[in-house]
Amino acid sequence: MIALIVTPLAIAEAGTVHGTVMNGTTGKPAAGIELTLVELQGGMQEIAHSKSGAQGEFTFDHPGLGAQPMLVRATYRRVNFNKALPPGTSTAHVDIYESSEDAKTINVPLHVVIFQPKGATMIVGEEYQIENKSRPPVAFYRSEGSFDFALPEKGELQQVSAAGPAGMPVVQLPIDKKHNRYSIAFAFRPGPSSVRFSYELPYPENAATVKIPTIYPRSRLLIAAPPSMQISSEGLTLDGQEQGMNLYGRQDVPAGTLVAVSVSGTAPAPDTNAGAEQQGQQGRDAQQGGGESAGVRIQQVPGRLDVLKWPLIAGFVFVFTLGAILLARRPVVAIAGPAPETEKIQAQKKSKPAVAAASNAPAAPTNGASSLAEVDAAIGTSLDALKERLFRLELRHQAGTISEDEYAQERARAEKVLRDLVRG
Repeated sequence: MIALIVTPLAIAEAGTVHGTVMNGTTGKPAAGIELTLVELQGGMQEIAHSKSGAQGEFTFDHPGLGAQPMLVRATYRRVNFNKALPPGTSTAHVDIYESSEDAKTINVPLHVVIFQPKGATMIVGEEYQIENKSRPPVAFYRSEGSFDFALPEKGELQQVSAAGPAGMPVVQLPIDKKHNRYSIAFAFRPGPSSVRFSYELPYPENAATVKIPTIYPRSRLLIAAPPSMQISSEGLTLDGQEQGMNLYGRQDVPAGTLVAVSVSGTAPAPDTNAGAEQQGQQGRDAQQGGGESAGVRIQQVPGRLDVLKWPLIAGFVFVFTLGAILLARRPVVAIAGPAPETEKIQAQKKSKPAVAAASNAPAAPTNGASSLAEVDAAIGTSLDALKERLFRLELRHQAGTISEDEYAQERARAEKVLRDLVRG
């Protein structure tokens, strides 16, 4: 009994991650790269530093590695490249790129706007999808700001985040360009990226005209709002309904256009006939309606794993009572450290507003006694991230930015991830 208790505790205190740094532009190992280990809980604290060797190899040792989500940050020519480390991770591959200041390196095919009334104010969340198809692959970066955006008149910016191809949003410090124009200095790596931001607008008498500035040319504008709201604008057409929200689209909006959107109505009332669990989820969605990842908060994908949560926890309590902490850690690894295919959906838990909220969350303990909380958190992380992945896939399909074959393949992958989580 003593051996079963002491051995896992000793293992938990010796978290180690081995990895390599590769230059994605040259395809060669990157030596002498400065690396930083960042703890996401407690305000993104830098907790360790390292440097890559002759073959790009590096190692980090820290008790929290493997027990809580962390981040490896590689700094190359003053540009940061991040790699998420979900719980259970023991290896990491970090890609860096040569950088370019040519604005043609990226294009912006989709601009999503989500309206959510909140009493006398309205929370608005916006998301831009960015593509970097450069050949040879380079990162687009400008220290004075590599992505510009603007708010409507009287808009009060709340938060900005950006996510690279790995899908993990990181909160950004906005650069104020005056007159409600902002920018962020973010390195857009090859592949798909996104920028999210939220702001608050006056919404007196449940009606307003919102003039949405468009900066990038030939973007498709997609507006989402609850069915209880009325949306109208020149050139805007109803494109159906997705995830309980009405979608309105407009193709090829010219750069520099102010799209005037008339908005009226209130948020839908809670469904009193729904179960307690569903009501609780809807309440959280309504309260959070306009964070930097507002697209996530309109999701209502059924939580198939919710019914498994308490049986799993009860099982772990039983195992812990017997002192077999080693057995209790196995489901954590199985859930939180799946194949690389699901690394993206795990990392997105911290994308959402959870990345911002992490600054207020206490640091998780790293000994065996935290297994129950980690299992619960891992389940919630995987499920919420999977919801977001499915919703973003449906938005891309609705917007026509993904082919039918790609859509079918991505949908099949997501369903496989869900089946794997249920089996785990």
